[in-house]
Order: sequence, then structure tokens, then C-alpha cells
Amino acid sequence: MKNILEYLEKTAYENKDKIAVIEEDKKCTYIDLLENSKRIGSYLSEKDILRKPIPVLMEKGINALYAFFGIVYAGGFYVLLNPELPNSRLKTILDVLESKIIITDAENSNLAVELSCDSEILDIQKLQKCEINQEKLDKIRGQALDVDPLYANFTSGSTGVPKGVVVCHRSVIDFINVFTDKFGINKNDIIANQAPFDFDVSVKDIYSCIKTGATLVVIPRKLFMAPTKLLDYLTENNTTTLIWAVSALCLITTFHGLEYKTPKTINKVMFSGEVMPLKHLKEWIKYIPDAMYVNLYGPTEITCNCAYHIVDKTLPYEKQIPTGQAFDNEQIILLDENNNEIKNKKAVGEICVKGTALALGYYNNMGKTNEQFVQNPLNNKYIDMIYRTGDLGYIGEDNNLYFSGRKDFQIKHQGHRIELEEIQIAMEKIEKIERACCLYYEEKSKIYGFYIGNITKQEIHDELKNILPIFMIPNVLIQIDQFPMTKNGKIDRNILKEMMKK
Repeated sequence: MKNILEYLEKTAYENKDKIAVIEEDKKCTYIDLLENSKRIGSYLSEKDILRKPIPVLMEKGINALYAFFGIVYAGGFYVLLNPELPNSRLKTILDVLESKIIITDAENSNLAVELSCDSEILDIQKLQKCEINQEKLDKIRGQALDVDPLYANFTSGSTGVPKGVVVCHRSVIDFINVFTDKFGINKNDIIANQAPFDFDVSVKDIYSCIKTGATLVVIPRKLFMAPTKLLDYLTENNTTTLIWAVSALCLITTFHGLEYKTPKTINKVMFSGEVMPLKHLKEWIKYIPDAMYVNLYGPTEITCNCAYHIVDKTLPYEKQIPTGQAFDNEQIILLDENNNEIKNKKAVGEICVKGTALALGYYNNMGKTNEQFVQNPLNNKYIDMIYRTGDLGYIGEDNNLYFSGRKDFQIKHQGHRIELEEIQIAMEKIEKIERACCLYYEEKSKIYGFYIGNITKQEIHDELKNILPIFMIPNVLIQIDQFPMTKNGKIDRNILKEMMKK
């Protein structure tokens, strides 16, 4: 198998009339998904887009999926442009892509005109009216390679220019085959999609369904502002599987949503993006005790995840949940500052990853690609690429990998090297604190601790004195009602930084 369209074709022929995607009051079957994608692909096949990026400017949903697979049928690769992003960022992404085509819908056509200078704007509804040209599609498929790009997701860049992570067919096929088998995802599952389609968590949602014949339920973004309505939606759709960002799961437990309603059909809860606070995990387990809970780890550059840990509900996890073990056909290496491999347990090093799942690099940015996708320093005999994550980790006594913060989250304060995550975890151990996040204001040499909870700052200070050295206790504590979130469901640290300056 060398092309993800083989997933779609096999599943559609075996499950023609099965519902593939639910989007509020709209639904499409697998045969709908196949035929509409072929129609769009047939139209685009006249545009010479082989191995070229095609931006899709629209909200996540059924039409976006039609566009994705249509682009792939025509030999190109897709890039979802989220209309919620600032126009300046969207323009920057378009500048990086240098695409002459934008696919959009009626709701975003004016925005497409505003963003594009000389790009051809194609309406998704018009593309779906094209006749299927199977001969042309077969000819394009005959040129396909498993290392052809499938999609590009843009992440933040240290220079202010977003980085487009390009992932190929082979990487997704390799990962999804292992992922669905490892966690028993099958055609009976109903996967509730939380992540935006320009965020790699959604890759697990989309391709787990396409591969197995499961049903994808696209959750409207607005429901994440209303936990009770969100739980109603999960229940009404008989959801079985959540592959969500930690903050999205914590949103429900912070507001004690499971007391209102517990979706009884959920049997798999997988989380990633940040360290899962133990008290929130325990709340989920309390209300849905028979589900499988999985901690997933991995940056966009290694195709979703490179490590996992299935939660053992009999263990207390007093310190933190392990990052776990590497997925099949992926290897995790810990390197010290001198590029030597760390083999001693509990010694912290940079997490580096190798294997088929590595991305192709950053689109139109070879300089940044060559900084992070590098030759394995442990091997000088042949080409052996690794990705340097910038994350820190160590191997515990239980032989599991443990996340230990970011290189850039490590600070030097009062002469001590400190991991901000350690302070954050300590704060979240305090009974009255629902959630915490720590940042460092270097200009003022102060540690800031933001928190949700009905507790005084003095009480927090008194409790932290029993957990942390005095030099690790936040200099400034700020109580907030709710953490600001990025579109990907993570805590928006940029907004918190602005709060520190006030």
C-alpha cells in the first residue's frame, strides 16, 4: 500500500451506505465521500498540481474532507487554512506555499478574495459537479510514490514565520496501521473530532475512520464554550472514542460536566499536547471507569505521536503519567548536550525520534529543516535521520519514558536551573487548584503562576513551601476564571505573557 486513497476506496466499497461523517445536521456516506472526492480530483487533474500544495480555506467538516481527498486524487497535497486565523498569518502561509489555487466555500469566498493576489479561487460546490474522469485519475495514481506529500500543517516559528510541516503518505499509513491496531479502533467506533483540521491530532481522527470504516463526528467549535451542550452532543451521537487535547478534556472536568451527564458509550479516551493533570484524569476514570485511557506524545514533525502509555487504573501515578514506550517502527533516543546517548535512568536529555513517521521537513524552508531534521550523531556510516524535538525526557525505573519539559521552558532563576513544569505539577497537586500554568518573566526575574481555583494566594504559598524549594515558589500568583486557549486546544501562553506585563 502506498497511497491513503487505498484506505478510502477499500472502505467505501465494503461500506457504501454507511455514514462516514456527521457534521451537525449534515451527513455523508462512504460512497458519497469517495464519489465527491473523485469529482473534485477530476476537476483539479486539469490544473497540474502534482506534488504541489493546495490551500483549503474553510471550516472543518464534510466539504473540507471532500477537498482533501479530491486534492490527493489529483496528485497534490492539502493545507487547511483556518478562517479563524488572523488575516496576516493566513497571508504569510499563502506566501510560503506560493500556490496559484485556493479552494473555498460560499461562507469564506470574500475572505479568499481578500487574501489572494493572483490565485485562482475555486468554489467547492462547483467542483463537486464535475464528471468523474477515471482514466485521468488512474494515470495520476500510476505516478504516485509513497513518499509523496499528503498534507502540510503549519506550526509556530521562532522567527515569526509559520513552519509548514510536510507529511507523506507512507508516514501516515505506517502510523495509522499501528495506531488503529494497538487501540482496537474498528468500524463500530464513533470518533468525536475535537481538533481543527489544520492540527495533527485530527489526522488520527480522519484516517482512523477512513482505514477502519468507523464514523467521524465533527464537533462544532462553539460547543467547547458550553460543556453541557458538548456532553449532550457526545451522548446523542453515541460517541465511543475521544482523541483530544488535554485542555479539551480538562474543560469538561473543570466545570464538573460529567456530574451533569456521562456519555456511557465512551470506551477510549486518548489525550496529548500537554501533561494531563492527575486530578482531572481521576475525574474521568471515576465517571467512565471501564474506558481505556491513553497518554499520547509526539510533535507534528513525527506524524502525530511517537510514544504512548495505557493508563493502569490500579496505579496511583503520584508524580506524573509516563510518556511511555515508542510506537512500533519508531525509536526514541535521549541525547545530552554533547550529542551522546543517555542510558542512565533518570538522567535528562533531549528527546529525539527516528523512523518512517518522520515528516519530510518544513515546506519552502530548508534552513529550518536542516536544523531539526539531522543526521543521527550516533551513526556516521550511512544516512540515518532523526528529528530533534526540543523536548526533555528521562527513562524511569519502570523503563518508561517521562516528559520533563521543554528546553526553552528550562529557566535559570536565582542561580538554579528550574523546569517550569515541575512547579506547575506541584500547584496542581493542591486540592483547591483546578488547573495551573507557570511562565517566567525574564526581564523582572520572576516566576508567574496562573491558576483556576477557590483558594487564596497565601494558602497556595503555604502549601508550596511543603512541596518545593523556596526559590521555585512563584513570585507572582494570578487567579483567573478560565485559561485562554489556542485554536488547537492548548493553553495560549502568549495571552498569559501579556497579562504578566500589566
